[in-house]
Amino acid sequence: MILGIDTSLGSAVAVVEPDGLIRSEAASLDPRGHAEVIGTLLERALAEASVRPSDITHVAAGMGPGPFTGLRVGIAAARTFALGRGLPVIPVVSHDAVALELLLHSALTADWGSAGGHENPDDETFAVVTDARRREFAYTLYRGLDDDGLPVRVAEPALIPRDDLDAALAQAAAERRDAD
Repeated sequence: MILGIDTSLGSAVAVVEPDGLIRSEAASLDPRGHAEVIGTLLERALAEASVRPSDITHVAAGMGPGPFTGLRVGIAAARTFALGRGLPVIPVVSHDAVALELLLHSALTADWGSAGGHENPDDETFAVVTDARRREFAYTLYRGLDDDGLPVRVAEPALIPRDDLDAALAQAAAERRDAD
């Protein structure tokens, strides 16, 4: 049983079975106040999944990119839970998780082309974009899935001034996909 914690956008906690079935999710979309809600979200996710802390075998932590203070709260919560239970922490690039969700959604609904003009998301370079605050965006470029079914990063996560994002994406011939 996996406990997932990510605070790169808002604050989110999930309990996931080894086969990927989501047992419960608890979230706060407030981009601030991570420290005030993370404990309540952890309690709620475990209770809604009917899971005790001793049932958790792994902890996945969203590692950003994202605003520093929010990320720090989520990573600390993940590490603390894992340390208390003697469990491993699995770091996950938050943009990778968003890219996977976008690619899976497009494969299941066949609606990728309506936004970007491509029938197959493997044919398109796209950018997962998040607000990094301080007049910057964080973005990561992707193209399709690898043999393990994971998004292929074309470039590592980067920060860019808000006014420069459109030009950078045009130069990379990448469609913009805002993460929410």
